[in-house]
Amino acid sequence: MIFTSLHASSWSTVGQPKEKGLFDFDFITWMAWTWPTASFFIFIALSITIMYFWEKKVPGGSPRRGILGLDTTRGDRLFVSLLGSAFIHLAWLGLVGSVLWVATIICVLYFLAVFKYV
Repeated sequence: MIFTSLHASSWSTVGQPKEKGLFDFDFITWMAWTWPTASFFIFIALSITIMYFWEKKVPGGSPRRGILGLDTTRGDRLFVSLLGSAFIHLAWLGLVGSVLWVATIICVLYFLAVFKYV
């Protein structure tokens, strides 16, 4: 079994300070920090950082006209792929369930298609 002991709260512990966990920082305690949530935000930060250094190395973003008929740069394609991935995951949660590994694989394929054809 995953949980060996239940740490339930009671009325006697209301208002008492909690022990600090790994992701318990004072400025982000409102967020439910799990490993998938943290890895998602780390991925977004790494993507933006990599795009920054790529833009510094090769300026201009290599705009091109894809299947949408619009001129898009690398940043545009990153935004479209991240936004589409969010919608794919939300649709997967609503239609299939909470096993998101297949949705993540679909999103990686979507990401590659967006960067190649859009």
